[in-house]
Amino acid sequence: MKYRKFGKLGIEGSAFGLGCMRFNGEASGDSIIDEQKAISLIRRAIDGGVTYLDTAYVYLDRTSEIVLGKALLDGYRDRVTIATKMPMEAVHNRAEMEALLAEELKKLQTDHIDFYLMHGINREKWEYFKSIGAPRFFDDMKREGKIRYKCFSFHGPYDEFEFIINDWDWDMVQIQYNFMDVDNQAGTRGLKLAGRLGIPVVIMEGLLGGQLAKAPENVQALYDAFPVKRSPVEWAFRWLCNHPEVATVLSGCNEASQIDDNLRIFDAVAPNCMTDDELKLMDDVRSAYLSRRKIGCTGCRYCMPCPNGVNIPGIFSAWNQMSLYNQNPKDNWDYGQIVLNGETADKCVACGACEAACPQHLGIIEALKQAQRELAF
Repeated sequence: MKYRKFGKLGIEGSAFGLGCMRFNGEASGDSIIDEQKAISLIRRAIDGGVTYLDTAYVYLDRTSEIVLGKALLDGYRDRVTIATKMPMEAVHNRAEMEALLAEELKKLQTDHIDFYLMHGINREKWEYFKSIGAPRFFDDMKREGKIRYKCFSFHGPYDEFEFIINDWDWDMVQIQYNFMDVDNQAGTRGLKLAGRLGIPVVIMEGLLGGQLAKAPENVQALYDAFPVKRSPVEWAFRWLCNHPEVATVLSGCNEASQIDDNLRIFDAVAPNCMTDDELKLMDDVRSAYLSRRKIGCTGCRYCMPCPNGVNIPGIFSAWNQMSLYNQNPKDNWDYGQIVLNGETADKCVACGACEAACPQHLGIIEALKQAQRELAF
């Protein structure tokens, strides 16, 4: 296992961080998943050199922390750092923050949390956390030794990321990042900004929820033609670890074989480990994925609001996702919400207001008809 510097913190952690959100199996013990299997996987990862373990209060119907706490008995806690999270929805004042942290410490069977994150914040959520005194609470808990580092995980646009990371003295940040998300959310600009500030970056969704683990035919052809043979998973993780700003890459595993494969992959990566030819390959792979897009919608939202309530950019985003990654529309949570909210393309009456406003001059009306056919559950 390779170990990497955590920016300004003066510590190192494993390049492979085990995510504790995707365990499965028949319910057992105190959890909705196979508890003994999960404990076995966690300990297998630690025995292989993993030192960074990521969970959250809400994962696995609020039982992930319990499973992790059990896995870290018998001396395993002393070998790792734990990251867990405070969700905005669970706290409204100082007393509730204190109660939540106490509950998490009890579940994890530890006296401190190494990396404590404000969970999934954007500008609005960050302002809320400030309004209830969360920064002061985090500082106090750090002084008391109940947390070591104050952190946040982020889903939102770059400008909000830039504001938040500069608005407080954060110790670590967790972002969604992969070779397809270079311009999405915090993106490469956010990664580089954190690096300049000395703030270590933990990566989530390195495989886009598994969508980059199995390449479509035109992408696989590029991998197959390259003289060095690696799986899509290895290429994706290697690309991430090439960035020196990355402290650790989270990966959720359901089987011992996945743990072992990750241990192998992360034993052969380092900052700047990729050759120019390999980087060119990944650029070509990204282009090959993007060539599968159904429509060149940029999500600018000039077409919105639709007078008939159609979520035009949301539908086109889901349509593109389906095509890029061979995704079943049923597996796209965002499109599920569009269906639930009655914002589907069948509400279109072809009034033409969207096409008149579109700076890309897209044929939105006909595209919505096609999207409706292909996204139908």
